[in-house]
Amino acid sequence: MLEVEGLKKSFGGLMAVNNVSFSIKRGELVGLIGPNGAGKTTLFNLITGFHKPDSGSIKFEGRDITGLRPDRICKMGIARTFQIVKPFSNIDVTRNVMVGAFSRTNDYRAAREEAIEVLKLVGLIEKRNEVPSALTIADRKRLELARALSTKPRMLLLDEVAAGLNPKETLDMIELIRKIHGDGITIFMVEHVMKAIMTLCERIIVLHHGEKIAEGTPKEIASDEKVIEAYLGEKYLL
Repeated sequence: MLEVEGLKKSFGGLMAVNNVSFSIKRGELVGLIGPNGAGKTTLFNLITGFHKPDSGSIKFEGRDITGLRPDRICKMGIARTFQIVKPFSNIDVTRNVMVGAFSRTNDYRAAREEAIEVLKLVGLIEKRNEVPSALTIADRKRLELARALSTKPRMLLLDEVAAGLNPKETLDMIELIRKIHGDGITIFMVEHVMKAIMTLCERIIVLHHGEKIAEGTPKEIASDEKVIEAYLGEKYLL
């Protein structure tokens, strides 16, 4: 479904992504981990068109999307959340989600109906008339997820949706991601919360200094010496 080949991106003298290659099959749930500054968000930005790569290629469902604008990539079926959530503060939760729905329709009623369905899915329907500033961190994360889902993606890129959540909220987010994946959406997720990554993902890719240093099942990654040294610090017990 997604094919990344030889991707490179530098900012000045810093090589943020260095010759990264991998593929994701339709229906997979794949994790992306690594230390801060490893290039994870930059990789997401390259895939979704917010940055143009210096070299390499990105294909989605067999079509070359390298360097396309974010709106075009979104309409092709890739949506994403952002590490720092930035909802539209002057409109309510429903209309925040409708913004995403308008990428698929120009009809106000259809966009509102789609937003309501998505808000039911993410558990925000009771807060549909509130402004984002009134929401908890966990609910703002759900709103960010709802805005992405309202674009009707076939692939969803999640950038640290569990960051800042308490243990109960983290478990709830894990179950929500599992439900979204169960509905047929392919998921590629960046996360520092190892419980979320190790619980959800079938396969994990590890970046360090912009390079892919490992790829494998959670069990393989948890015991990989290079990953332990670069990121985990100790063997992760599954």
